[in-house]
Amino acid sequence: MREFSTPLTTEIPSTGNLTDDVVANARDAGESIQFSRPSAAGGGWEDVTSAEFLAEVSAVAKGLIAAGIGVGDRVALISKTRYEWTLLDYAIWFAGAVTVPVYETSSAEQIAWILSDSGARAVVAEGPDHLARLAEVRAELDQLNHVWSIAGNAIGTLTSLGDDISDEELEKRRTSATPLDLATLIYTSGTTGRPKGCMLTHGNFMFELGVAVDELEELFTEDASTLLFLPLAHVFARIIQVGCIKSRTRLGHSSDIKNLLPDLQEFRPMFILAVPRVFEKVFNTASQRATADGRGRIFDQAAQTAIEYSRGLDRGRPSLAVRAKHALFKRLVYNKLLDALGGHCRYAVSGGAPLGDKLGHFYRGIGLTVLEGYGLTETTAALTANLPDAIKVGTVGRPLPGTAVRVADDGELLFQGGQVFAGYWHNEQATTEAIERDGWFHTGDLGEVDDEGFVRITGRKKEIIVTAGGKNVAPAVLEDRVRLHFLVDQCIVVGDGQPFVGALVTIDRDSFPMWAEQHGKTGSIAELVDDPDLRATIQEAIDDANRAVSKAESIRKFVVLEDEWTEEGGQLTPSLKLKRNVVMREFKDDVAALYLS
Repeated sequence: MREFSTPLTTEIPSTGNLTDDVVANARDAGESIQFSRPSAAGGGWEDVTSAEFLAEVSAVAKGLIAAGIGVGDRVALISKTRYEWTLLDYAIWFAGAVTVPVYETSSAEQIAWILSDSGARAVVAEGPDHLARLAEVRAELDQLNHVWSIAGNAIGTLTSLGDDISDEELEKRRTSATPLDLATLIYTSGTTGRPKGCMLTHGNFMFELGVAVDELEELFTEDASTLLFLPLAHVFARIIQVGCIKSRTRLGHSSDIKNLLPDLQEFRPMFILAVPRVFEKVFNTASQRATADGRGRIFDQAAQTAIEYSRGLDRGRPSLAVRAKHALFKRLVYNKLLDALGGHCRYAVSGGAPLGDKLGHFYRGIGLTVLEGYGLTETTAALTANLPDAIKVGTVGRPLPGTAVRVADDGELLFQGGQVFAGYWHNEQATTEAIERDGWFHTGDLGEVDDEGFVRITGRKKEIIVTAGGKNVAPAVLEDRVRLHFLVDQCIVVGDGQPFVGALVTIDRDSFPMWAEQHGKTGSIAELVDDPDLRATIQEAIDDANRAVSKAESIRKFVVLEDEWTEEGGQLTPSLKLKRNVVMREFKDDVAALYLS
């Protein structure tokens, strides 16, 4: 059993909570620019100072208190990434309550489960679409007392509602939470298909940011800036939000991916954070555009040179020939790519799924250093990270200070540190399975640790799928729904590390003859796997399953197999559970075919 730990070098507060940063910023640097948000007049950005942010947060928090939100009550947020998300998050904490983020793409079923399981007393939704999904399940949520809408002036409504709440009452609420108290419940997919609520305390965030901000000091400074475009319901974006406020780093939000490039041009961030799929799409789009313009060969040469240049840095210094080509392509290609990010971006933080050596070297070679890290919702984001002065491309970096990693006998990565969550909400069994008595957390991922402490992820022990976009997908909820269709025997959902979710489907031998007769078909299953009518029938099962999940989790493509999975064939257990590893190995070519076009 291999272990590696990094000593804690930063003093972590033993009192207080996350709201202290907002108060300290307003007190010590009230005129510093904390945010830039889209101008209310339309076009451009307007700045929000630390003092202004404190005033806005306080006013909204008073409204929550006046509405009857008590200490420890859960308040849900369903919205795209925008300034109001961050404002409401801190207002909820100022009121002594707990934030429950919900992905804005979540289905009505998912929203109902999260709000019911968390016991949310109130919810703030972004707009009409979210309100419509809430309306579908509102009758099931007896404990839900309030529904506000950002588009319906929730900020103004709450601000007016809190006029009679005194500053003294607010301060009493604000200071009620300690590092041991719950800050947020973030729901993450589980193998049962039901999302589990991860209990993250104020102390979890304080530990994580206490070490991360110190280690990533080149990113988290008052002179730096970043534009958030990942969903704030994801712990990855959330930790950057809190880190920016802690360090007074200028923060912006971009809610519409269609406007991302113009937003980057205007905002000019010094660093960005993204999941690997974003880096893949930027690379692929640039390559395709170059090819369409007749410059495909030049781009390919430039990309290879960037990779060679980065690899040369690992060896000490690139060769003279590579440096010469690099200088040429910097003028012809690299600067144009960097200009697309605003022209000021020096670093990118990648997480959620493995980035891969090629892209890591490519981006560093063009002048954008990608700091790849590793963590989970259960660990308040990062456990390990590559740092500006300690990078090993292809790894996820060393453990952050105060964090230890252990490779178990079966290859699973276990971690110990102050960022490890308090457990799963109302799920003691799952908590006991995840955290050992001495604090070691089972990640469910397989990996290696080299002699210098750099961690490399080699596979996944658990069945949760993580797409290239960083979306966690529980296959069971989809597979169970697909198998409900009469014509489906078995279904396996795939997509780990891929741009979308796909599925392999087998046909029920008993039901097939009836279906064939009804549709006037005379062939066997093997002869009809690509028949349009058969595929249309299976598509109905897929569509039904997709209604239970968000768009990002939905099955985009599927293949109908002529094979049958059985206990005798080794694909099923005696209790008829699918042996996922066996099926993935035996049908790897069919899985690969889903992503060829």
